[in-house]
Formats: sequence, structure tokens, C-alpha cells
Amino acid sequence: MAGVIDLGTQIWNKNLSFEEGKKYKVFAPSGKGKSTFIHIIYGLRFDYTGEAKLDNINVSTISRDRIAEIRQKDFSIVFQDLRLFLDLTAMENIHVKSVLYEDDPTEKILKFAETLGVKNLLDKKARTLSYGERQRIAIVRALVQPFKWLLLDEPFSHLDKENIRKASQMISEEVNKKNAGLIVTSLGHDDYFTYDFEYQL
Repeated sequence: MAGVIDLGTQIWNKNLSFEEGKKYKVFAPSGKGKSTFIHIIYGLRFDYTGEAKLDNINVSTISRDRIAEIRQKDFSIVFQDLRLFLDLTAMENIHVKSVLYEDDPTEKILKFAETLGVKNLLDKKARTLSYGERQRIAIVRALVQPFKWLLLDEPFSHLDKENIRKASQMISEEVNKKNAGLIVTSLGHDDYFTYDFEYQL
């Protein structure tokens, strides 16, 4: 992050702990490393100095297979670039991790999709959807899989105020139900969630 780190950062070059069950916002302008921060937590990037620890174990010492297992059961994520499979339908994209589901999630998927106004799009190929529609599908996908932590990287960038309200309420309910941790990256100040902690990146 050389040349990118802001002297006012509350995260880079600091010792910080994130507790399960708490809600965190990490905010900064574009290009300051918000996605990098999320990818480090998610175990996708290791090109950094310092230490990132999970349950007090240095992530860089955990095998890639074990990290993959942890991601499957403990973390759910909405990437900034969404990472949908464009040749699959919206429903197929949601079911990509269906092997992780303990119960049939169909009822929950339909409920979430209806709330976000994309129920009628579930049979459409992802490539035919607008970015805002894809963003809502990615949110549904993240919420139906099991998680102890939900990571959201600028999840509402292409949504209008009403859909942001609906999505944030739905996310809060699921996070609270699971007593999970929530980390949200944002360009600035917002009131999407009642955050326990806010950090400038």
C-alpha cells in the first residue's frame, strides 16, 4: 500500500481487532485500499507486510485448503465487482454454494428476491441484468449461505435509496439473527446500519 496509505488511517499500520457480533464500517475515497482490506480478511491476498490473524492464528500460516473451508462456513461476501457467473441465471448464481446449505433455501431466496424487487429476474441470465440488479442478486446470494461474518464491499453503489433501505434492513435482520459480525466498506459517511465502530482507511 506504499504511496496509498493516508496518514490519518485508523487501520493500516495499526493493531485492530474485529469482534463477532459487532458491526463495522471502513470508509475511504476510491483507491485507498478498501477492496484490498476486504480481500486480506477473506484470505484472498497475502502480498502485505504485518500480520492478519483469524482466531489469533496468523492467516499466512493456514493452509489454502483450510482457508477455503473457513470461507465456506464462516464468511459470506459481496465483492465490489460482484463475481457473478454471467452465463448462469440469477437463481443458478445464488445456488452456486448450495452444497453449504443445511436446509432448502428456496423459500428464503424467493422472499429476499421479492423484497429487493428481483424475483421476476431469477430465471434471467446474469449478463442480461443491469448492474444494480446484479448487485441485489449478489446480496441475496450472500445472505442465504451460512456465515459468522458478512463482508460487504461497497454493496449499494448502484442502488437507489429505497432499495438501499430494503437491503440494509434485510441484511441487519439476518446478521442479528446469526449474531454475526458485519464489515462494510463505504466511500464516506452513511446511515445504512447502526455501526458499533467506524474506521477511516
